[in-house]
Amino acid sequence: MAIEIKAPTFPESVADGTVATWHKKPGDAVKRDELIVDIETDKVVIEVLAEADGVLAEIVKNEGDTVLSNELLGTLSEGGAAAPAPAAAQAAAPVAAAAPGIAADDQILSPAARKLAEENGIDPNSIAGTGKGGRVTKEDVVAAASAKKNAPAPAPVAKPAAPAAAAPVLAVGDRVEKRVPMTRLRAKVAERLVEAQSTMAMLTTFNEVDMTEVMALRSKYKDLFEKSHNGVRLGFMSFFVKATTEALKRFPAVNASIDGTDIVYHGYSDIGVAVSSDRGLVVPVLRNAELMSLAEIEGGIATFGKKAKEGKLSIDDMTGGTFTITNGGTFGSMMSTPIVNPPQAAILGMHNILQRPMAINGQVVIRPMMYLALSYDHRLIDGKEAVSFLVTIKNLLEDPARLLLDI
Repeated sequence: MAIEIKAPTFPESVADGTVATWHKKPGDAVKRDELIVDIETDKVVIEVLAEADGVLAEIVKNEGDTVLSNELLGTLSEGGAAAPAPAAAQAAAPVAAAAPGIAADDQILSPAARKLAEENGIDPNSIAGTGKGGRVTKEDVVAAASAKKNAPAPAPVAKPAAPAAAAPVLAVGDRVEKRVPMTRLRAKVAERLVEAQSTMAMLTTFNEVDMTEVMALRSKYKDLFEKSHNGVRLGFMSFFVKATTEALKRFPAVNASIDGTDIVYHGYSDIGVAVSSDRGLVVPVLRNAELMSLAEIEGGIATFGKKAKEGKLSIDDMTGGTFTITNGGTFGSMMSTPIVNPPQAAILGMHNILQRPMAINGQVVIRPMMYLALSYDHRLIDGKEAVSFLVTIKNLLEDPARLLLDI
């Protein structure tokens, strides 16, 4: 019975996909729920699994082909057997010729002889059998073991000299280029970045935050936090997400978006957290982050990070978002101007934490400092709002008690 292998149903935000990788070829055996083919969309890679045990009969859409929702990718023969490899077929021939009722191994080696040969490290094929039909007997193995024991040690064999390193294929000075097609994800990111810069009045404002209090709080409670929350680790990102959601309540325009000639104000904070993956930068979304605890935020981010590495992020994970946070500091960035992710109106950029001399109360002290950057759409957000929003985040992080007291 032939089973059709079809592309999944794409959501409205995804028009089509591309066949990225076939993990099986025609004739290969397939088990139920085994990965057969990957479909790459603008946002994620979708895995297509086998619906039943069988054999991959035909591939209709090859790697690189564009596919639509529910389009036929190939067919699966349910319950079929995989075609034997040529080598396997040849190896099976002598077995078929064996005497009825006798296994191929037993035809040349008795069980007792096989065990004795294994114990003495002797290859049975090197022993001349004296038993019936040329079978190797236990006595044959004993004689071979005795001869091996009394044989003179072989002369050491000279190791062949290592071959000279092969000459490089390219002559010195050759200029090499490699052309590969852009992935759909990279193409979509490029499209959106160009769109943002060409359609928005985008500006960036900067500030710096003293991370002393947050780092002290984390250092004091990280072990207890991890123990109390089933292994969830306390990082810095949860403090930034929490401070951001509080600031968004005070400055709703930063959490809004433009739809044509309308401004859409969102009464919730869906925070996109930029995560690096093998396929590029992806932005899964923490839904209703304003209602989440620090532990829930850290757990959600850890789950997204794991799914990103495994290529398991779903389209739902990355759909929507009212505000985005990106952390270039994990790669050592000191300062940057992040690009807004439309239709959002702003994005917060975190950076590396460095010990720097600061003037505090008339004295120079060393403090762990981080530069913050807020890029925003000036069509919707005034400079005063943008600066005030960023100062609010700075104040909340420099005195984390404000997050609890809502001040």
